[in-house]
Amino acid sequence: MIWIFLGIVLIASILAAIRGVLGPTASDRIIALDNLTTITTAGLVLLGYLFQRYIYIDVSLIYGVLSFVGVLTLARYMEGGL
Repeated sequence: MIWIFLGIVLIASILAAIRGVLGPTASDRIIALDNLTTITTAGLVLLGYLFQRYIYIDVSLIYGVLSFVGVLTLARYMEGGL
């Protein structure tokens, strides 16, 4: 069952990467990057569950927070407020 979820995460990652490359505007690329980091965080949690290594969950939490801060910074930069 976990392999099905990992397959779904892989397919979603590929689709988000394609959207990031082909996005017509910069905001589309930023949204695709945010989506890709969210999917990566979910993949890390699934891998942590699969291997029974809880360090993956800690890494995914830190990765999620850094992703959030990065997207906020890029959004502020695009608005011209940075």
